[in-house]
Amino acid sequence: MRTRSSAPSSEQSKPDQSSKLPLTTEKPSKSFILPSSASDEARFLQLPNPQTGELTRYYFCPKLGIYEFTVVASSAQAPRSILFTPRSEISTAPDGKRPTPGNATVAKTAQLLIATPIDVVFFLLPLLCPTSSQAKGLFQPLDDIIDSQDDLPKHLRHVLYDESFKSVLQARAEAICDSVEAGDEKMLRFSEAKLVQELLAKAERMVAQGLPASMEERFIRQALATPLMAVKREDSSTNATSSNSNSEGEAGSQEDKETPATAASSTSVPTPSDVSTPATESPLNDPAASDDVARLLRISTALTYMKDSYLPGALRTKIDGLLSSPDSPVDFKPMHDHLKRVAELRAEALASRSSGDFSRKRDADDEDAETRAEKKRRKEEEEKKKKAGESRGVRDLKKVNTTGMKKMSDFFSKAAPKKKS
Repeated sequence: MRTRSSAPSSEQSKPDQSSKLPLTTEKPSKSFILPSSASDEARFLQLPNPQTGELTRYYFCPKLGIYEFTVVASSAQAPRSILFTPRSEISTAPDGKRPTPGNATVAKTAQLLIATPIDVVFFLLPLLCPTSSQAKGLFQPLDDIIDSQDDLPKHLRHVLYDESFKSVLQARAEAICDSVEAGDEKMLRFSEAKLVQELLAKAERMVAQGLPASMEERFIRQALATPLMAVKREDSSTNATSSNSNSEGEAGSQEDKETPATAASSTSVPTPSDVSTPATESPLNDPAASDDVARLLRISTALTYMKDSYLPGALRTKIDGLLSSPDSPVDFKPMHDHLKRVAELRAEALASRSSGDFSRKRDADDEDAETRAEKKRRKEEEEKKKKAGESRGVRDLKKVNTTGMKKMSDFFSKAAPKKKS
């Protein structure tokens, strides 16, 4: 006798809670790495960016100063995600099994925002640098300069009026200002020359600690790299013939053991001594001068980074004028002369390439090839981002064969007028 199967119980119908996957956050959570020695008064603040003036998130501690956030993210070629779980769920359960995820969430984009210190002097520059010519020659106390600013953002006002941070503000303001004693307080006046000296001191410290490997490779090594001068085919064949005759005469010498490929390569690629350039015109033959030029280029690169990141446009132009003037604390003329000579050598090497030389795979300059590769990589990254933003339904619809089908616009077009009978 057949019987109807019993209805499933409510306990069986409920999904297994242990198999529930972590939720994906709509707005990815952010992971901040903050200084461990920060005080309890440390806060996240919205301060005006020194370069653009837009409100940006910073971290302020009266004890340590102001910190900006450097974003460290995974590359588009190797994307990663971050799993956020409560501290109690990290430890194992008493029975030895791993606990269920519970309230864990997943951030699709793996980003770390690392707090890095920033000099408060860059936030004082818009206040200390006068906008009118009348205020340029006036000496004022720092408190009066701050009080005269009526449109300060609320969070910046909190930093400037913090009593425990006031001594730091005074010291940093004196570093870029001329000062005179007036009773018990100091009167300050902004000095562009002192700002240049402060920026140079920062740049020299950066060079002493070592520039990042990416900056060293792109802005130093590639800028100082000199091209290999091309050699005419007639000269190469003549040198090859003479070297072969010499090698036949010296059977017992070491040069006789070289293969033909090695001999050809040694004759086709000239050494620096083979290039007919006077020693007085080319600084490449002087190692001491080359080291000095590299140091100047590193300082110039560090200065450019600070100017482009922390100085407004008008002040950046004034600083560039002071650095290029005869009164500059550092003479960058040897660096500019060296770079000009390198540019001339590259132009000569490019012009010496024969149009009939088919041994080269391409005639474009290496820098042009790197530019094309960079544009191609960016285009691929943009296409990947577009594909990642599409839903599964849109991707499936793109695969449908629509040959012979009418377009959607055909169904909404006006009907043809009926013919009168």
